[in-house]
Amino acid sequence: MRILPATLAFLATLLASPAAAQEERARVFASEASNYAVTVYRDPNRSVGGEMDQNNPRGYAMISETRTVTLPRGRSTILFEGVSEGMVAVTAIVSGLPGGTIEKNRNADLLSPAALVDRTLGNRVTITRFNPGTGKSESRDAIVRTRADGGIVLQTGDTFEAVRCSGLSEKLTFDGVPPELSARPIFNIDTYSETGGTYEVVLTYLSWGFDWEANYVAQLGNGRRDGTFPMGLTSWLTVLNDNGQSFPDANLMVVAGKIAIQTDFEELAESPRARGLRLNCYPIGSTARGTPVSSYNVPPPPPPPAGISQGFNDDVIVVTASKVRRDSFASVSPLSVVSEEAMAREENLADLKLYRVPRPVTVSSKGMKQIAFLSREAIRTRWLYEARCEPDDEFYPGDEEDLEETTIRLFTENTVDFGLGASLPMGKVNAFENTTLGPQLVAELELRDYPVGQEVELPLGDSAKVFALCGYEGETEPDDNGARWTKMRMVISNANETPIRVRINFGFPGEWEVRPGRTEDAVVKNGDLVVEVEVPGNGTYDRKWRVRRPPIYFADH
Repeated sequence: MRILPATLAFLATLLASPAAAQEERARVFASEASNYAVTVYRDPNRSVGGEMDQNNPRGYAMISETRTVTLPRGRSTILFEGVSEGMVAVTAIVSGLPGGTIEKNRNADLLSPAALVDRTLGNRVTITRFNPGTGKSESRDAIVRTRADGGIVLQTGDTFEAVRCSGLSEKLTFDGVPPELSARPIFNIDTYSETGGTYEVVLTYLSWGFDWEANYVAQLGNGRRDGTFPMGLTSWLTVLNDNGQSFPDANLMVVAGKIAIQTDFEELAESPRARGLRLNCYPIGSTARGTPVSSYNVPPPPPPPAGISQGFNDDVIVVTASKVRRDSFASVSPLSVVSEEAMAREENLADLKLYRVPRPVTVSSKGMKQIAFLSREAIRTRWLYEARCEPDDEFYPGDEEDLEETTIRLFTENTVDFGLGASLPMGKVNAFENTTLGPQLVAELELRDYPVGQEVELPLGDSAKVFALCGYEGETEPDDNGARWTKMRMVISNANETPIRVRINFGFPGEWEVRPGRTEDAVVKNGDLVVEVEVPGNGTYDRKWRVRRPPIYFADH
C-alpha cells in the first residue's frame, strides 16, 4: 500500500500536536488578592467546655480571594500564589473565567534547597569551591545528575563527584528559580480562552487549621429584694488561624452551630513541604547510617526581633486591632464595652447563626483575633437552686437538722423582656462581682449554644446557704403502697437574706407522680419531673406532699 506524502504530513502533524500543545501552553500568575472573605467554622467535634487546640486547631474556614488574571489565546495554566497552606484543593472553585476550569492541581513543594535541586535535575549549575593551595575560590560549570534525597552528584566535564564530600567549603549557584517553585503555597488550574483578555476571578476553597469560640464577661450587680439582680454581659468572638498565611482587610464571618461533616479535611489538606538538604557522605558516620545531622554543630537560629510575635508560645491575642497579652485578658477587671458599630452582627443561615464583622479585619497568620458581638447592661438574673429528691428514702424524725447541699445555677431567660434576646454561641463565661476592692472573679462557667427564647441555666456547683431533704413518712414505702398515694415531706432551708427559687428534681417522669402544695405544680423540664417552689429569705420551706408510682410502672415491672 502506498502512503501519499500528504497523508504522511497529516500523520506527522497529528502525532506532534499533543507535544506542540504542551509547549504552547502559557503559564500565567494571577495577581495578589485584592479582596478576601473568610468564614470560620468551629471544630465540629469540640463539645461544651472543650477548648480550642492552639497547636492544632481542627476547625476550618471557607476562603474567597478576588484576583485579576490576564490570559493569552488558547489553553493556559493559571497559578494562584499565596493560598492557605491548609487548602483542601478538591473543594476549590474558580469563577469568572470564560472557559471554566479544565484541570486543577496543588503544588506539593515549596521553594527549598531540596526542591530547587530536584527541579534542576539534568540542568547546568555553578559550583564554587575554596582552593586551599591558592587561597582563592574557584567556580566551574556542572550538571545535576541526582535528586536531593540522600546526596547530590554533579557531572563536571567527564567526571562525577558528590557535593560536600571533599571536606572543602563549597556552594551551588543556580541560574534561576523554576516558575513552579515559590516560597508560598501555589494552586494552579488549566483553562482555555478563545480570545484572551483580562478577567477578575474569584477563587473559593475550604482550608484546614482554623477555629473559633465565644468568650463572655459577666458583671453581676447587687441583689434586689425579690431575689433578682442585674447582670452586664460583654461577648467576644475569638478567631484562631494556625496557617502561615495572613488575610489582610478580610470580610470576616463565623458560623455558630454544628454542621454534619463526613470528609476528613485534615487528611485532604496536606500542606506543601519545604524540604532541606541532608547530604550523606563516606567515611563520616557509616555507609549504612549516613551522616548524623548533629555532627555539623549547626548553631541555633537567632531569636526573633523585639516586638515580633513568636506564635502561640508568646500567647498574644489581638483585641480590636490592639495587641494585649492573654494574662491581661484573664485579669479580674472586665473588658470595656465597645460601640455597637464595631460589633459583629447576627444573621440567620438555615438553622445556624452567622456573625458578620461590619468592618474589614486582618486574620493574622499563627494568631488570634477577638471581635465584640454582644453587649447588654442589665439582664434580669437570679440564682436557681436544685435539690435531688428520692421519695423511696425514709424521712426520719430529726432529719430536718441534717439537710443536704443543693446545687446552684445562674438563671435567666434569653428574651428581650429579660434584657437579652440574642443568640448565645457556645463558649465560656467569666463572671465578676463587685466588692469593696473592685470586681472579683467568682466563677468560670461553660455555656452551650442558646437560641433566643430559651431559659439559660449555668451550673456553679454546691451551695453553702441552701440545703434540702425529702423522703416518705410512715412505715409504708411508696412501692409497697402500690398505686395509692404515700405521704412525703419536703424541707428546704434558705440562709440568704432574699427569697430564692428551688427546683426539686424527681428524675425520669415515668418513675413518680407527685402532688405538691396548692401553689406548686409538677412539670416535665429537660426530660425530668420537677417541682419549683419559693423559699423566703432566712426562712424554711417545710411541706407535706403526696407521691406514688404511676400505674404503668407496675405493668412494666
